Amino acid sequence: MKKLQTEKLFTKHSNVLLLSLLCTILWGSAYPCIKTGYQLFGLATNDVSGKLVFAGIRFFLAGLITLTIYMLQNKRFIFPERTKLKGIFMVSITQTVLEYLFFYISMSHITGVKGSILNASSSFFVVILAHLFYKNDKITLPKMMGCIIGFGGIIMINLNGMNTFDFHFNFMGDGMMLLSGLSFAVGSLLSKNISQKSDPMMVTGYQLGFGGFLLLLLGLITGGTLKSVSIPGILLLTYMAFLSATAFTIWTILSKYNKISKIAVYNFLTPVFGALLSAIFLGENLLTLNNLLALLLVSIGIGIVNMVKNTSSIRDTKS
Repeated sequence: MKKLQTEKLFTKHSNVLLLSLLCTILWGSAYPCIKTGYQLFGLATNDVSGKLVFAGIRFFLAGLITLTIYMLQNKRFIFPERTKLKGIFMVSITQTVLEYLFFYISMSHITGVKGSILNASSSFFVVILAHLFYKNDKITLPKMMGCIIGFGGIIMINLNGMNTFDFHFNFMGDGMMLLSGLSFAVGSLLSKNISQKSDPMMVTGYQLGFGGFLLLLLGLITGGTLKSVSIPGILLLTYMAFLSATAFTIWTILSKYNKISKIAVYNFLTPVFGALLSAIFLGENLLTLNNLLALLLVSIGIGIVNMVKNTSSIRDTKS
Protein backbone atom coordinates (compact mmCIF):
# COMPACT_ATOMS: atom_id res chain seq x y z
CA MET A 1 0.00 0.00 0.00
CA LYS A 2 2.77 2.43 0.97
CA LYS A 3 4.69 1.54 -2.20
CA LEU A 4 1.61 2.28 -4.34
CA GLN A 5 1.09 5.64 -2.61
CA THR A 6 4.75 6.55 -3.23
CA GLU A 7 4.42 5.66 -6.91
CA LYS A 8 1.28 7.80 -7.26
CA LEU A 9 3.02 10.69 -5.50
CA PHE A 10 6.01 10.64 -7.85
CA THR A 11 4.05 10.07 -11.08
CA LYS A 12 1.37 12.75 -10.67
CA HIS A 13 2.11 15.32 -13.39
CA SER A 14 2.04 18.38 -11.13
CA ASN A 15 4.33 16.68 -8.61
CA VAL A 16 6.78 15.59 -11.32
CA LEU A 17 6.87 19.18 -12.59
CA LEU A 18 7.44 20.72 -9.14
CA LEU A 19 10.02 18.15 -8.04
CA SER A 20 11.93 18.38 -11.33
CA LEU A 21 11.94 22.17 -11.00
CA LEU A 22 13.25 21.83 -7.44
CA CYS A 23 16.11 19.58 -8.63
CA THR A 24 17.12 21.90 -11.46
CA ILE A 25 16.92 24.98 -9.21
CA LEU A 26 19.16 23.26 -6.66
CA TRP A 27 21.64 22.15 -9.35
CA GLY A 28 21.43 25.62 -10.87
CA SER A 29 22.32 27.17 -7.52
CA ALA A 30 25.53 25.15 -7.63
CA TYR A 31 26.80 27.39 -10.47
CA PRO A 32 27.30 30.55 -8.34
CA CYS A 33 28.30 28.35 -5.38
CA ILE A 34 31.10 26.71 -7.37
CA LYS A 35 32.38 30.06 -8.62
CA THR A 36 32.32 31.45 -5.08
CA GLY A 37 33.83 28.26 -3.65
CA TYR A 38 36.81 28.43 -5.98
CA GLN A 39 37.52 31.94 -4.70
CA LEU A 40 37.05 31.03 -1.03
CA PHE A 41 39.30 27.96 -1.28
CA GLY A 42 41.89 29.64 -3.50
CA LEU A 43 41.48 27.34 -6.52
CA ALA A 44 42.86 28.64 -9.81
CA THR A 45 41.07 28.13 -13.14
CA ASN A 46 43.47 25.40 -14.31
CA ASP A 47 43.79 23.67 -10.91
CA VAL A 48 42.03 20.42 -11.92
CA SER A 49 43.41 18.43 -8.95
CA GLY A 50 42.25 21.03 -6.44
CA LYS A 51 38.79 21.09 -8.02
CA LEU A 52 38.59 17.27 -7.76
CA VAL A 53 39.34 17.56 -4.03
CA PHE A 54 36.63 20.23 -3.75
CA ALA A 55 34.10 18.07 -5.65
CA GLY A 56 35.14 14.92 -3.78
CA ILE A 57 34.48 16.47 -0.37
CA ARG A 58 31.15 17.83 -1.60
CA PHE A 59 29.84 14.48 -2.88
CA PHE A 60 31.30 12.42 -0.04
CA LEU A 61 29.48 14.66 2.46
CA ALA A 62 26.32 14.46 0.33
CA GLY A 63 26.47 10.66 0.52
CA LEU A 64 26.94 10.72 4.29
CA ILE A 65 24.02 13.11 4.73
CA THR A 66 21.73 10.98 2.56
CA LEU A 67 22.64 7.73 4.31
CA THR A 68 22.37 9.27 7.78
CA ILE A 69 18.84 10.54 7.09
CA TYR A 70 17.89 7.20 5.52
CA MET A 71 19.21 5.19 8.46
CA LEU A 72 17.51 7.46 11.01
CA GLN A 73 14.22 6.94 9.17
CA ASN A 74 14.67 3.16 9.14
CA LYS A 75 16.26 3.05 12.63
CA ARG A 76 18.98 0.66 11.52
CA PHE A 77 22.25 0.52 9.62
CA ILE A 78 21.66 -0.14 5.94
CA PHE A 79 24.22 -1.82 3.70
CA PRO A 80 23.45 -2.84 0.09
CA GLU A 81 22.98 -6.49 -0.72
CA ARG A 82 25.99 -8.10 -2.36
CA THR A 83 24.06 -8.47 -5.63
CA LYS A 84 23.41 -4.68 -5.69
CA LEU A 85 26.98 -3.56 -4.95
CA LYS A 86 28.18 -3.87 -8.55
CA GLY A 87 25.30 -1.75 -9.83
CA ILE A 88 25.82 0.98 -7.21
CA PHE A 89 29.56 0.94 -7.95
CA MET A 90 28.89 1.44 -11.68
CA VAL A 91 26.53 4.36 -10.97
CA SER A 92 29.24 5.94 -8.79
CA ILE A 93 31.86 5.54 -11.50
CA THR A 94 29.71 6.93 -14.32
CA GLN A 95 27.48 9.55 -12.69
CA THR A 96 29.95 10.95 -10.17
CA VAL A 97 33.59 10.04 -10.88
CA LEU A 98 33.80 10.02 -14.70
CA GLU A 99 31.23 12.79 -15.21
CA TYR A 100 33.08 15.28 -13.02
CA LEU A 101 36.56 14.09 -13.99
CA PHE A 102 35.75 14.70 -17.68
CA PHE A 103 34.01 17.96 -16.76
CA TYR A 104 36.97 19.50 -14.92
CA ILE A 105 39.49 18.37 -17.54
CA SER A 106 37.28 19.89 -20.23
CA MET A 107 36.85 23.22 -18.44
CA SER A 108 40.63 23.67 -18.43
CA HIS A 109 40.62 23.48 -22.26
CA ILE A 110 37.34 25.15 -23.24
CA THR A 111 35.43 28.40 -22.72
CA GLY A 112 32.60 28.53 -20.20
CA VAL A 113 30.15 29.39 -22.98
CA LYS A 114 31.01 26.38 -25.11
CA GLY A 115 31.17 24.13 -22.05
CA SER A 116 27.67 25.11 -20.92
CA ILE A 117 26.24 24.40 -24.37
CA LEU A 118 28.01 21.07 -24.85
CA ASN A 119 27.16 19.92 -21.31
CA ALA A 120 23.47 20.08 -22.25
CA SER A 121 24.16 17.13 -24.58
CA SER A 122 23.40 14.83 -21.63
CA SER A 123 19.65 15.22 -22.25
CA PHE A 124 20.06 14.08 -25.88
CA PHE A 125 22.18 11.12 -24.76
CA VAL A 126 19.49 10.07 -22.24
CA VAL A 127 16.77 10.19 -24.91
CA ILE A 128 18.89 8.15 -27.35
CA LEU A 129 19.92 5.54 -24.76
CA ALA A 130 16.34 5.22 -23.51
CA HIS A 131 15.27 4.54 -27.12
CA LEU A 132 17.88 1.77 -27.40
CA PHE A 133 17.27 0.07 -24.05
CA TYR A 134 13.56 0.55 -23.23
CA LYS A 135 10.68 -0.76 -25.33
CA ASN A 136 8.17 1.93 -24.33
CA ASP A 137 10.48 4.94 -24.33
CA LYS A 138 11.22 5.33 -28.03
CA ILE A 139 12.29 8.54 -29.76
CA THR A 140 9.28 10.41 -31.12
CA LEU A 141 8.97 13.61 -33.13
CA PRO A 142 7.68 15.60 -30.11
CA LYS A 143 10.60 14.37 -28.00
CA MET A 144 13.16 15.42 -30.57
CA MET A 145 11.41 18.76 -31.16
CA GLY A 146 11.31 19.39 -27.43
CA CYS A 147 15.00 18.55 -27.03
CA ILE A 148 16.02 20.74 -29.98
CA ILE A 149 13.97 23.71 -28.74
CA GLY A 150 15.31 23.21 -25.20
CA PHE A 151 18.84 23.04 -26.55
CA GLY A 152 18.13 26.29 -28.37
CA GLY A 153 17.46 27.82 -24.97
CA ILE A 154 20.90 26.73 -23.76
CA ILE A 155 22.49 28.42 -26.77
CA MET A 156 20.38 31.53 -26.15
CA ILE A 157 21.51 31.85 -22.52
CA ASN A 158 25.09 31.97 -23.79
CA LEU A 159 24.65 34.32 -26.73
CA ASN A 160 26.08 37.24 -24.75
CA GLY A 161 29.43 35.50 -24.92
CA MET A 162 29.18 34.00 -28.39
CA ASN A 163 32.19 36.03 -29.44
CA THR A 164 34.20 33.49 -27.42
CA PHE A 165 32.48 30.49 -29.06
CA ASP A 166 34.33 28.67 -31.80
CA PHE A 167 33.39 25.64 -33.86
CA HIS A 168 36.84 24.01 -33.83
CA PHE A 169 36.68 20.57 -32.21
CA ASN A 170 39.22 20.09 -29.42
CA PHE A 171 39.16 16.61 -27.88
CA MET A 172 40.55 17.67 -24.48
CA GLY A 173 37.91 20.40 -24.33
CA ASP A 174 34.90 19.56 -26.49
CA GLY A 175 35.43 15.79 -26.44
CA MET A 176 35.79 15.61 -22.66
CA MET A 177 32.62 17.67 -22.13
CA LEU A 178 30.66 15.37 -24.44
CA LEU A 179 32.04 12.39 -22.51
CA SER A 180 30.89 14.09 -19.30
CA GLY A 181 27.37 14.36 -20.70
CA LEU A 182 27.47 10.73 -21.89
CA SER A 183 28.67 9.59 -18.45
CA PHE A 184 25.72 11.33 -16.79
CA ALA A 185 23.31 9.72 -19.26
CA VAL A 186 24.72 6.21 -18.77
CA GLY A 187 24.68 6.74 -15.00
CA SER A 188 21.03 7.83 -15.18
CA LEU A 189 20.02 4.57 -16.87
CA LEU A 190 22.10 2.47 -14.49
CA SER A 191 20.63 4.33 -11.52
CA LYS A 192 17.10 3.73 -12.81
CA ASN A 193 17.77 0.01 -13.25
CA ILE A 194 19.32 -0.52 -9.80
CA SER A 195 16.66 1.56 -8.02
CA GLN A 196 13.87 -0.62 -9.46
CA LYS A 197 14.79 -3.30 -6.91
CA SER A 198 16.41 -1.11 -4.24
CA ASP A 199 15.48 1.97 -2.25
CA PRO A 200 16.46 5.04 -4.33
CA MET A 201 17.64 6.93 -1.24
CA MET A 202 20.00 4.10 -0.27
CA VAL A 203 21.31 3.88 -3.85
CA THR A 204 21.86 7.65 -3.98
CA GLY A 205 23.64 7.74 -0.62
CA TYR A 206 26.13 5.02 -1.45
CA GLN A 207 26.79 6.13 -5.03
CA LEU A 208 27.45 9.74 -3.96
CA GLY A 209 29.55 8.73 -0.96
CA PHE A 210 31.67 6.21 -2.84
CA GLY A 211 32.00 8.43 -5.91
CA GLY A 212 32.96 11.41 -3.76
CA PHE A 213 35.59 9.34 -1.96
CA LEU A 214 37.16 8.29 -5.29
CA LEU A 215 37.18 11.89 -6.58
CA LEU A 216 38.79 13.08 -3.34
CA LEU A 217 41.39 10.30 -3.49
CA LEU A 218 42.16 11.05 -7.15
CA GLY A 219 42.52 14.76 -6.39
CA LEU A 220 44.87 14.15 -3.45
CA ILE A 221 47.00 11.64 -5.38
CA THR A 222 47.51 14.17 -8.19
CA GLY A 223 48.58 16.86 -5.72
CA GLY A 224 45.29 18.66 -5.20
CA THR A 225 44.59 20.68 -2.07
CA LEU A 226 42.32 23.44 -0.81
CA LYS A 227 44.64 26.43 -0.65
CA SER A 228 42.55 28.36 1.87
CA VAL A 229 39.99 27.09 4.40
CA SER A 230 37.56 29.43 6.15
CA ILE A 231 34.20 29.27 7.94
CA PRO A 232 32.34 30.81 4.95
CA GLY A 233 33.97 28.19 2.70
CA ILE A 234 32.97 25.33 5.02
CA LEU A 235 29.38 26.61 5.23
CA LEU A 236 29.22 26.91 1.44
CA LEU A 237 30.59 23.38 0.97
CA THR A 238 28.03 22.06 3.49
CA TYR A 239 25.18 23.71 1.57
CA MET A 240 26.47 22.21 -1.68
CA ALA A 241 26.53 18.77 -0.06
CA PHE A 242 22.91 19.19 1.10
CA LEU A 243 21.75 20.37 -2.34
CA SER A 244 23.45 17.38 -4.01
CA ALA A 245 21.94 14.95 -1.50
CA THR A 246 18.45 16.40 -1.99
CA ALA A 247 18.53 16.82 -5.77
CA PHE A 248 20.10 13.43 -6.60
CA THR A 249 17.72 11.59 -4.24
CA ILE A 250 14.62 13.20 -5.74
CA TRP A 251 15.93 12.74 -9.29
CA THR A 252 16.63 9.04 -8.69
CA ILE A 253 13.10 8.52 -7.31
CA LEU A 254 11.56 10.40 -10.26
CA SER A 255 13.61 8.31 -12.70
CA LYS A 256 12.45 5.13 -10.99
CA TYR A 257 8.74 5.85 -11.43
CA ASN A 258 8.70 7.76 -14.75
CA LYS A 259 9.97 7.38 -18.29
CA ILE A 260 13.53 8.58 -18.09
CA SER A 261 13.45 10.56 -21.36
CA LYS A 262 10.56 12.71 -20.11
CA ILE A 263 12.49 13.50 -16.92
CA ALA A 264 15.77 14.17 -18.75
CA VAL A 265 14.38 17.13 -20.71
CA TYR A 266 14.02 19.09 -17.46
CA ASN A 267 17.83 19.07 -17.27
CA PHE A 268 17.85 21.89 -19.83
CA LEU A 269 16.60 24.14 -17.01
CA THR A 270 19.73 23.63 -14.90
CA PRO A 271 22.07 25.97 -16.83
CA VAL A 272 19.21 28.46 -17.25
CA PHE A 273 18.62 28.61 -13.50
CA GLY A 274 22.39 28.63 -13.09
CA ALA A 275 22.64 31.78 -15.17
CA LEU A 276 19.69 33.43 -13.43
CA LEU A 277 20.92 32.60 -9.92
CA SER A 278 24.46 33.66 -10.82
CA ALA A 279 22.98 36.98 -11.89
CA ILE A 280 21.20 37.33 -8.54
CA PHE A 281 24.04 36.28 -6.23
CA LEU A 282 27.03 37.48 -8.24
CA GLY A 283 25.55 40.85 -9.15
CA GLU A 284 25.19 40.18 -12.87
CA ASN A 285 22.38 41.55 -15.06
CA LEU A 286 19.32 39.35 -14.53
CA LEU A 287 16.47 40.56 -16.75
CA THR A 288 18.20 40.38 -20.11
CA LEU A 289 16.34 39.43 -23.26
CA ASN A 290 18.63 36.39 -23.68
CA ASN A 291 17.83 35.07 -20.19
CA LEU A 292 14.07 35.45 -20.65
CA LEU A 293 14.08 33.93 -24.16
CA ALA A 294 16.21 31.01 -22.93
CA LEU A 295 13.76 30.28 -20.10
CA LEU A 296 10.85 30.52 -22.57
CA LEU A 297 12.47 28.15 -25.10
CA VAL A 298 13.39 25.55 -22.47
CA SER A 299 9.88 25.72 -21.00
CA ILE A 300 8.34 25.22 -24.46
CA GLY A 301 10.65 22.26 -25.08
CA ILE A 302 9.65 20.64 -21.77
CA GLY A 303 5.99 21.29 -22.53
CA ILE A 304 6.20 19.64 -25.95
CA VAL A 305 7.86 16.51 -24.56
CA ASN A 306 5.32 16.21 -21.76
CA MET A 307 2.20 17.00 -23.81
CA VAL A 308 2.19 13.51 -25.29
CA LYS A 309 -0.17 11.28 -23.35
CA ASN A 310 1.47 8.25 -21.82
CA THR A 311 -0.58 5.35 -23.18
CA SER A 312 1.83 2.65 -22.00
CA SER A 313 2.89 1.66 -18.52
CA ILE A 314 4.58 4.31 -16.43
CA ARG A 315 7.75 2.37 -15.84
CA ASP A 316 10.15 1.68 -18.66
CA THR A 317 10.42 -1.88 -19.89
CA LYS A 318 13.72 -3.18 -21.21
CA SER A 319 14.16 -4.16 -24.83
